[in-house]
Amino acid sequence: MFGLPLGIVVETLVAILLATTIGYCVMLNQRLKRLHSDRGELRQMVADLVQATGLANAAIQELKATAQEAETVLEARLGEAEKFGVELANHVSAGQQIMERLARITNAARAQPLDDRLEPEPNKVQSALQQLSMRPRIRGNAA
Repeated sequence: MFGLPLGIVVETLVAILLATTIGYCVMLNQRLKRLHSDRGELRQMVADLVQATGLANAAIQELKATAQEAETVLEARLGEAEKFGVELANHVSAGQQIMERLARITNAARAQPLDDRLEPEPNKVQSALQQLSMRPRIRGNAA
């Protein structure tokens, strides 16, 4: 070839390949170190994710319990409201019946002539007072 013995050329090529291999191994070693350090970070991230998932599950359970409690309270209040609604309807119905009776009584009283209406009996106290007030007049008239 160029006047170099074949052994030196082969040795040179082997040395170049060996240097390239060593360089590639160094580069792979650095990548492995980064991957190994990232694996620790990845483990930490997975642990954080598991913890966050546990907290989320606990929060969901709390929300479910709160929703069930609110549903129970709401059902009780709705039952109570229905009971009060029925009671109120009964009171309104009774009030309407009373109003109808009063209307009939007032209509009957208006339809009756004034002469037929009962005159209230005079109060005994009022009649006694009237008699006493008339006595001085009687005495004044006699004198």
